Amino acid sequence: MFSVNAINEKVARSAVGRWFRLDGCGHPKQRKGSLFTTEIRAGIAAFFAMAYILAVNASILSDSGAGKGPCDCAHTADDPFCEADTDYLLCVSEVKRDLVTATAAISAIASFCMGLFANLPVSLAPGLGINAYFAYNVVGYHGSGSTPYAVALTATFAEGFIFFALAFFGLRQWLARAIPRSIKLATSVGIGLFLTIIGFTYSEGLGILQGATSTPLVLAGCPETGFGIDGLCTEATKMRNPAMWVGIFAGGVLTVMLMMYRFKAAIIAGILLVSIISWPRTTSLTYFPYTDVGNDSFDFFRKVVDFHRISKTLVVQQWDISKHGGQFGLALITFLYVDILDTTGTLYAMARLANVVDPETHDFEGSTAAYMVDALSISIGSLFGCSPVTAFIESGAGITEGGRTGLTAMTTGICFFISVFFAPIFASIPPWATGSVLILVGSMMMPAAVDINWRYLGDAIPAFVTIVVMPFTYSIAYGLIAGILLYILINTLVWLIETASRGRLVPTNKAEKDPWTWRIPGGALPPWMVRAAHGKRDFWREESLATSESTTSEAMRADDNRSLSASMKGQPIEMSALNEKSA
Repeated sequence: MFSVNAINEKVARSAVGRWFRLDGCGHPKQRKGSLFTTEIRAGIAAFFAMAYILAVNASILSDSGAGKGPCDCAHTADDPFCEADTDYLLCVSEVKRDLVTATAAISAIASFCMGLFANLPVSLAPGLGINAYFAYNVVGYHGSGSTPYAVALTATFAEGFIFFALAFFGLRQWLARAIPRSIKLATSVGIGLFLTIIGFTYSEGLGILQGATSTPLVLAGCPETGFGIDGLCTEATKMRNPAMWVGIFAGGVLTVMLMMYRFKAAIIAGILLVSIISWPRTTSLTYFPYTDVGNDSFDFFRKVVDFHRISKTLVVQQWDISKHGGQFGLALITFLYVDILDTTGTLYAMARLANVVDPETHDFEGSTAAYMVDALSISIGSLFGCSPVTAFIESGAGITEGGRTGLTAMTTGICFFISVFFAPIFASIPPWATGSVLILVGSMMMPAAVDINWRYLGDAIPAFVTIVVMPFTYSIAYGLIAGILLYILINTLVWLIETASRGRLVPTNKAEKDPWTWRIPGGALPPWMVRAAHGKRDFWREESLATSESTTSEAMRADDNRSLSASMKGQPIEMSALNEKSA
């Protein structure tokens, strides 16, 4: 009978262990602490943290009604959104079921390939935010926008191939390395706060906060019957939602306690416990109330095993865009800039959390393959009827569970494949079961704030703006845009003043500024192209041209590993050591 340790050792010494660089495999770049069983558990944890996307993405995209495509709304004056058109609503309902299957399928393919080819513990799925833009701004509610659903999918398909070309020639990787160090560190912190905001919302979390009019956010936490005519929780019902409290204590406090005592499946245990508590229909916190929506959800849940064949959204692209050139171009450009910034920021943050970022080049292992897999997944997903696919920040749940290699993402992909057949179960995980997990993962990303250069305002202010814009605009891309533009503006003005004064007017603490140059470490070419230029026949392999890394690089990597490991395990980090490293 095999023990867990024996299984881990056997897999590590196999070809699988060497491919994924498991601890003990003998590879010069083996990832310390990566164990086969831990990777499997981490992949399951990431899946449970992401499972809500099956229902949420289908719900958002189906609001477009697949307008001017599989379903066509007449948009009459009496019924502009076809709310009374039974045939149209039945078609939209069928589209929603198609999109549940489509979301599971593309998430399975993309996550599995990310793990296999890029060896990163990062999972992919149709992105939140960009799917809302796709549904409500591009296509419009029930097809009320200027762009047909089929044309929007064509723009998504084209975007994926443009991304592939950028990744193939190293332009996406170069952009990631060109971003100033403080901005990249701030991205990790901003994404952590973004995750926290998501965990506080009703749609994907505990429902503690909601949007208001006089103030951006107000305290909520009321049950479904506690909303007033203005759509906000009444004062008498705030913080009275039993589901919220179950999510806080069973999914949050209990999970924290289990993590403090190093219970390996802490995150999974919290999600499962809250879900099981929320499934019975006779309780006040049931996920299946006796309403039309609740009855429909419960009927779907009772099927347990059900495969729904995609019939309405499979390969419905409109390739003739001559009548919609302007709308096609606008959608394509918007998808491009949002995705390139969103995915770049998310992948870097997750790579840093997994400790695979090179301290010298600021690139991460498998970056070329990661960006190429992401690009192809976007195009494949559009063939299924989905909006652009992106790296998911919920991957942090798996990394927090100990995931360090591509086995984590592959496990998540397999779980998504299984969910194609068990969609009724996985689509029934309530948002309050994952809300606390998102908040906990957000907290795990806060240590990056320590390494931001707060001593020089030219680095500190753009970093701070990046951090706060991400959660408050609900967009990773907007945070990066704001931070980068402010960094360019401030530091260009400083350079002009210093040049005009011939070096007499210099800002305070200018000597403390993080170094930045257009000569990006590692060069602009992708690693495979550099290896090919040096005559390496096996240029597709990621081993360095050098036989060994420098002592400085190894020391920095080891120091980063110790700091991140200590912060994730709840151990105190020596602040003086961090300050010396930053200096």
